[in-house]
Amino acid sequence: MATNQRITFGGFQVNRGMLTAGAALTGLGAVVGLTGTALVCAALANAGRGWVRSLETPPSELAQRTLHQARAASAAGLEAWRSSVN
Repeated sequence: MATNQRITFGGFQVNRGMLTAGAALTGLGAVVGLTGTALVCAALANAGRGWVRSLETPPSELAQRTLHQARAASAAGLEAWRSSVN
């Protein structure tokens, strides 16, 4: 039995050993790439958490304050528009 078997597809011959090795290396490369991506995401998440902890005012408080300011400005604009129409 030959060690380098060939698969034939309508005259197109593929070396089975090379095809298997290439598929295995591609799978291994995908696993290594996903592992690297997970490590990068973890490092960025930790850095982001540290940055948020170092802020004087928490982002949730800033968001609440900004929402309150936007609502007050909207109410003031609506009141000014209503008073100018009458």
